[in-house]
Amino acid sequence: MLRLPDFNYIKPKSLKEAARLLADLGPEAMAVAGGTDVYPKMKRGQFTPRHLVSLRPLAELKGIRPQAREGMWIGAGETLTRVSQNSAVQRRFPALAHAAGSVSTPQLRNAGTIGGNVFVDTRCNYYDQTFFWREAAGFCMKKDGDICLVAPKSKSCLALFSSDTAPVLLSLGALALLVGPDGPRTVPFDEIYRDDGMHFITKRGDELLKGMLIPRASFGLGNVYLKLRRRGSFDFPILGVAAAMSMDRQGSCLSAKLVLTAVASAPKVVDEASRLLVGKKISRELIEAAAEAAAKVSHPVDNADLDYWYRKRMTSVYVKRALAGLAGIELEAERAGKKPNQV
Repeated sequence: MLRLPDFNYIKPKSLKEAARLLADLGPEAMAVAGGTDVYPKMKRGQFTPRHLVSLRPLAELKGIRPQAREGMWIGAGETLTRVSQNSAVQRRFPALAHAAGSVSTPQLRNAGTIGGNVFVDTRCNYYDQTFFWREAAGFCMKKDGDICLVAPKSKSCLALFSSDTAPVLLSLGALALLVGPDGPRTVPFDEIYRDDGMHFITKRGDELLKGMLIPRASFGLGNVYLKLRRRGSFDFPILGVAAAMSMDRQGSCLSAKLVLTAVASAPKVVDEASRLLVGKKISRELIEAAAEAAAKVSHPVDNADLDYWYRKRMTSVYVKRALAGLAGIELEAERAGKKPNQV
């Protein structure tokens, strides 16, 4: 049986105090809210903090305000269940409601927070093992070693970013409010992530995510999230496709943003898809071209479930489903017989 190591559990009274504690305690401290990722990784020796700073009781991190002046505000401490079941989120941003509701299992969604999912640690079959397994196989550079076991010649870690909610927020142009010892700052989701399995977020270690703002400009966007995984529950995505698009009455695309998850160490924005779609009338041929562009920049590696080539091919399939659903275009029946709204 794996057990939690000893640690100090600290309950700050405010977000500002929590940020100051993280700054004072340095690398030996971590923040924890729902703990659905932190505690298992402490048991496996992947995270080794001496101090945990609890964010769970902080009221500053709670609340979903759909009619905030600037847009829809979602507190980072809101559980995934509350986000997925909120009527305003379901109505305006069904992609986010679906993404939050597809994370893991009901029990873990009741505890896990959207802030935790946005910054969930990158994953890899060589990394997500017990300490004893990793010691026997040889430690990787992400924890205790100096090489990437997926690609030993790689200079950087290739662990996969597997958040469900982050690509949706990125596709909707969301902003993140970060709070540190020096005060708050607002950062677009476009600037939060970097393609490095070890250092995949640009946020400082003493900063905390207070919440996310989806701007009013995104209220009219059609949006969808499709998730590929082996089972219908529990599993992380081995591919996620988030798409947001607006169209005029003639069927021409006014704006489009396509974001992939679980194909790199950060969410992958498919810029070429936007260039292909915007300003043109959406057709099956155009959707095919955008799907092909997505497949070209999708580079999953053999460190997750199912085969690399299958996951890469399914990028094109799922992008076509997502875009066709938003455009109201019926695609030909696929061999697998799956419907566009399947996860």
